Amino acid sequence: MTCQNCTRLQEENTRLQEKIATLEQENTDLKRRLAAHENPHTPPSRRLIYPKPRPQTGPRFPGRPRGHRGSTRPRPQPDQVVEPPRRDTCTRCGSPLGEPSHVGHRIVEEISNPAPRQVIDYLEYEWECEACGSHTASRHPDCPPSGWLGKNVLVQATLMKFVERLPHGRVCEALQRTYGLQVAPATVLDITRRVGDWLRPEHERILKRIRAADVVYADETGVKVDGGQHWIWAFTTLSDTLVAIRGSRGKKVLREVLGEDFNGMVVCDGWKSYTGFTGRIQRCWAHLLREARCLAEHVKEARPLSEALHRLYGGLSCWAVDKPPPEVAALLAGEARRVMVDLAGRRYESEEVRRFAGKMMNGLDHWFTFLFVPGCEPTNNRAERALREHVVQRKIMGCFRNGKGTWIYETVMTVLSSWKQQGRDLPQALGETLTQEWTKS
Repeated sequence: MTCQNCTRLQEENTRLQEKIATLEQENTDLKRRLAAHENPHTPPSRRLIYPKPRPQTGPRFPGRPRGHRGSTRPRPQPDQVVEPPRRDTCTRCGSPLGEPSHVGHRIVEEISNPAPRQVIDYLEYEWECEACGSHTASRHPDCPPSGWLGKNVLVQATLMKFVERLPHGRVCEALQRTYGLQVAPATVLDITRRVGDWLRPEHERILKRIRAADVVYADETGVKVDGGQHWIWAFTTLSDTLVAIRGSRGKKVLREVLGEDFNGMVVCDGWKSYTGFTGRIQRCWAHLLREARCLAEHVKEARPLSEALHRLYGGLSCWAVDKPPPEVAALLAGEARRVMVDLAGRRYESEEVRRFAGKMMNGLDHWFTFLFVPGCEPTNNRAERALREHVVQRKIMGCFRNGKGTWIYETVMTVLSSWKQQGRDLPQALGETLTQEWTKS
């Protein structure tokens, strides 16, 4: 005969076991959903739970850091001198004043009022040769080959859209307010399309330089095109940045952009498409250290591992710019490789730590490439900085509506980003390029 108390306790135990299993499953699902918003690669703007502020170790010192020398802008030389109205008599007693007893100077930098729009009639000459019957034409270099808007309008509208990040409607308002020029949003779109056509040769030249570069930094981020998932790719060097919007995140994009014969070094994160494309890779240490730090905050067992990786990188990062001799680089890489193998090969109880150790071993051949290759940095921060502008643009525009918008965007942004890297004046460079392309037509 079974005891009633034992039966009741067994039923209660079964009920509690089922409840525990349900709660564990819910906890696993919630962690999985939260991981999309809270992980080492999530930017602060997308985090749902912000970290607690660091405790202040001393009195807070707002503003510039202590010891900062400052950088006061030098006072410019005046281009003109403007005198105030002269006074002949004293405003109090009416006595004559004569010459001023003191002359003060207040140097002010001013800008001119925006010039109103101009309507220009460009003459186009044509000749028929009486001797051979050939046709000869002449057109002013500032006259566009098509359309009713001049070069400065095309330049300003393009820069407003892609540099100042204004939507098409706001570009129309800015042109109306500043220059008294009335255009429609569809006209602004057509302006950027035509400018993209004229900038395409420069885009092709940048593409050739990217393919011939010794070191290329690459990264990608998601974007919506007509409701579908696409990716903005950024390929950057010391002097050029190429933007590509594709519907794939795979290695076929790398083959298309960099070419099948690419022989340079690719600095990237751990995405598998890069290793499928080439074996000449430098894995990003910033990603590795960030993951280690985040893991150490949640798993106590990972703290020694994180600290050891930070010490290892601290000892190697001094060679990021000035590369060591080849024999020294080989010794440094060999010793660092042994340290990393030892760290990854230890017995860890946590599944998360074991998975992270596997990631370390998967990239073992690509963590120390920067010691041997001139111009190669240990992190992919250069590509991430190149993507930052496009992330901001994505937040503003939301998505691309069709392939025409993506083609315009990647063409114009490639050229403007590269010119900005090279320190060129964007309005001047864009105007000169348009003139050069127009003279060819």
